Amino acid sequence: MKQRPDFSTKTIVITGASSGAGKAIALGLAATGAKLVLAARRKEALEELVLECEELGALALAVPTDMSLPDEIRSLALQAAAFGGNIDVWINNAGVLAAGALEDIPSAVHEQVIKTNLLGFIQAAHTVLPHFKQQGHGILINNISVGGWFPTPYSATYTASKFGLRGFSDALKGELLGWPDIRVCDLFPAFLDTPGMQHAANYTGKELQPVPPVYSPQLVANAVIELIECPRSRKTVGLTASMLRLAWSVFPGISRSATVFVIRRYLKRARAIEYTDGNVLTPVLYGTSAEGGWQKSGGANASSLRKGLLAAATAGVFVGLLLAKQRSK
Repeated sequence: MKQRPDFSTKTIVITGASSGAGKAIALGLAATGAKLVLAARRKEALEELVLECEELGALALAVPTDMSLPDEIRSLALQAAAFGGNIDVWINNAGVLAAGALEDIPSAVHEQVIKTNLLGFIQAAHTVLPHFKQQGHGILINNISVGGWFPTPYSATYTASKFGLRGFSDALKGELLGWPDIRVCDLFPAFLDTPGMQHAANYTGKELQPVPPVYSPQLVANAVIELIECPRSRKTVGLTASMLRLAWSVFPGISRSATVFVIRRYLKRARAIEYTDGNVLTPVLYGTSAEGGWQKSGGANASSLRKGLLAAATAGVFVGLLLAKQRSK
């Protein structure tokens, strides 16, 4: 069994910490003895998480923060530096999702997705990099998701934010050449078993489910610990993420068409519900656990969705490789 690392000298900021992957990351890092600064919009959920982290041996501070507001991000960084003496690691994890046809989603929801998912990450980097440069070291971890490689129809603005994040992060890495002890690391996890889907703004009129197979958010926590121990430019979590990336890279047209077919087929069969803006514009009270319970649920629709998407990925890879082989002759 691998020995647990000792991060007791490190101050680590985690955004989007009140549930899902952020909470899993916080609990995983708490066991290393790190000084944790936990940020999200939900004060009560953060305070409960502080107690959980302290029980595991960490020092923890809750800082309620809306990651779409630059002033609150700057305040978060100042409080983190005062709490820990410096900022060793900043984990950009906060994110929101809006699903539906582009024209059915209100403009305010589209705008907030970009403000949180893209501009929030950019503003966080803008805020923490001066701290890193002053102290001569630091690790910025961006939890981007497989959505940074594979576009998702009916979540176009979410896809724009994730593609934008990948481009932003790659450009930033170029700017930091010459700062060998300041690292930017990108995480690309596959679909996770978190409350994120329950939190989503949903304008499809149908109940949403994550695309199976869903992975435990603990895998993301483990990946974060590995990146802090040994930083690297990017890390993929879950076989599905690698398959989808390859499918899109070698034959995007087939991958996109197959994905649209699978989503439309699922939406025809899914249970009807009313439109909701979820947690995009304002926080919600429900869904404060790391897991979403999807690994324990499922059903015919979930099985069909899983088979369809994996078939799309496989088809894209297979056809693309055949075409590449023919061109090489």
